[in-house]
Amino acid sequence: MRSHNQERQARSNQLVSRARSMRHSPTASEEALWQALRGRALGVAFKREVPLGDRYIADFFAPSVRLVVDVDGGAHRGRGSADRRRDEWLSRRSYRVVRVEAALVLRDSAAAHYVVLAALRAAPVM
Repeated sequence: MRSHNQERQARSNQLVSRARSMRHSPTASEEALWQALRGRALGVAFKREVPLGDRYIADFFAPSVRLVVDVDGGAHRGRGSADRRRDEWLSRRSYRVVRVEAALVLRDSAAAHYVVLAALRAAPVM
């Protein structure tokens, strides 16, 4: 029988593997937003598909300001209560979360860019 720590490590390893796989197959909206965020385009470094804890994967994460950016839509439809639990878990660990609709990213990339920029401006610098 595995100990609690072994179970947690196994979940963490699975999450890292899944995140790696997701980095290689982004949705169209994730790829579009990544092009706007990469290379410190907004003044901070973002990483994509980042495991947080042993439970969740952030679409994008700016470690210096603990900002999680998630693209909602497609696979995220109908996940309202799961998203709320996830946001609460992240908030208790001092992460800030901003959600951007996939349709907005594809329809109006400037508006999606502004949503992330506004969240960055509101985020305390650590």
